[in-house]
Amino acid sequence: MSAIPQLSPEALRQLAAELRVSYARFQSQGLNLDITRGKPCTEQLDLANGMLAGCENEYVCDGVDGRNYGGVDGLPAMKAFFADFLEAPSAQVIVGGNSSLALMHDTVLRLLLKGVSADAPAWKNQGPVKFLCPVPGYDRHFAICETFDIEMITVPMGPDGPDMDEVERLAAADPAVKGIWCIPKYSNPTGITYSDEIVDRLAAMPTAADDFRIFWDNAYAVHHLTDTPDRLKNILSACENAGHPDRVYVFGSTSKVTFAGAGLGAMAASEANIAWLTKLISIQTIGPDKMSQIRHLLFLKDMAAVDAHMKKHAAIIKPKFDVVLSMLRDGLGATGCAAWNEPRGGYFVSVDTLPGCAARTGALAAQAGVKLTPAGATFPYGKDPEDRNIRIAPTLPSLAVIKTAMELFILCVKIASVETLLDEKIV
Repeated sequence: MSAIPQLSPEALRQLAAELRVSYARFQSQGLNLDITRGKPCTEQLDLANGMLAGCENEYVCDGVDGRNYGGVDGLPAMKAFFADFLEAPSAQVIVGGNSSLALMHDTVLRLLLKGVSADAPAWKNQGPVKFLCPVPGYDRHFAICETFDIEMITVPMGPDGPDMDEVERLAAADPAVKGIWCIPKYSNPTGITYSDEIVDRLAAMPTAADDFRIFWDNAYAVHHLTDTPDRLKNILSACENAGHPDRVYVFGSTSKVTFAGAGLGAMAASEANIAWLTKLISIQTIGPDKMSQIRHLLFLKDMAAVDAHMKKHAAIIKPKFDVVLSMLRDGLGATGCAAWNEPRGGYFVSVDTLPGCAARTGALAAQAGVKLTPAGATFPYGKDPEDRNIRIAPTLPSLAVIKTAMELFILCVKIASVETLLDEKIV
């Protein structure tokens, strides 16, 4: 197919009629398919079923009875495990409940109410609070800010991380800018990994706020799709070397390693940050689910076991990514209507349509029985100013579902593109 934007109005009208015939065939099938969220599929979850077997009498670890209260920051052995996972000293790790998102949510709330340390004023007492939000990004990060009335300022993502000229300008100019969200490895949804330069600039940049914090959500640290994983520079070390040891909180979890709803979340930070947060957490809970920690330790053991386990995950989901990318190349590659990333890890494929076409693409797909992540979900307040980004989540559906959904998706992108181009050319 020739590049669609170069077609004449007459050729666009003819193409529109042909595409509508194909679309009607999909509508007649009564489809009800869903590729909206990045969930592990059943086959992935089954990989961790061994964690449930043979541990009925395993409830003591490091001399601690996991059935009892205590251990607010986690079992020592679990802290050591996450020390390797998060690349931090075990003394600088807190192991929480089943969700790193909950740790992020609660950390933001604690800083709003109590400040970054015992000697620092609460964020809420300093006036408006603002966060920098690289886009496209993670909708649940944005939801935390929106829930707590934190103003979000978008920053464009590039091929190696956020636009640091803009990040540095904004952070240095306004003391109300208190934080930045980062998914530094196999980013959601673009799949990029931050370069060493980006990490160093984030660690070293001047900020107008003394209590500025980086929320480093390394959710996909071990979720590789190739045998040559991306390497990410250690942000904790970079911040310490730049003279800002307290600047960053690092988050991770086993949510997409073992059981998505029954994994473990953890965070790492400087000794001062961990001491302050542990004090505040001790008011909230007398201890996390240490039995889950013991089950994870018996099953995963160490990072070598994690790496071997994650290769099994990759064997399940990589064929799904391959189908998505192959169909995008074959169906849209020559049309001039879309661009997309080819991730080396993570859970998503990010597609950019022509401006003004993403919402229409989603509506067309829904009318024919395929649910997509809502257009705009990857931007604060659900508003993509160019209406072009769509996040595709291939992990949960079967290959057959993915093939059907992608065939319709590609068709809908073409229809939306032709409609938009016709409107522009007629006007």
